[in-house]
Amino acid sequence: MTAKTSISLTDDQEAYARSLVESGQYPSLSAVLQRGLEMLRRDSEMQDAELQALRSLIDQRRAGPFVDIDVGEAETRAMITRKRSKSETL
Repeated sequence: MTAKTSISLTDDQEAYARSLVESGQYPSLSAVLQRGLEMLRRDSEMQDAELQALRSLIDQRRAGPFVDIDVGEAETRAMITRKRSKSETL
């Protein structure tokens, strides 16, 4: 389902969007804006997943024994990588 909406763009934003359409990268201005919104949604979901992973790690650390900084950093990177992989498959 789609909904028609009226929006305002700056002159630069409109020129850029039109250049993407004219170069054949997108079929319409609507497609450009839809793509931009999808990218923002994915970015937001990734940030939420990363924040949740960090909160989970903090909770685990508070509940468990002391962990060496190098081990903790490696586990944090691994957790973020796993969360990103999961969110990209959505």
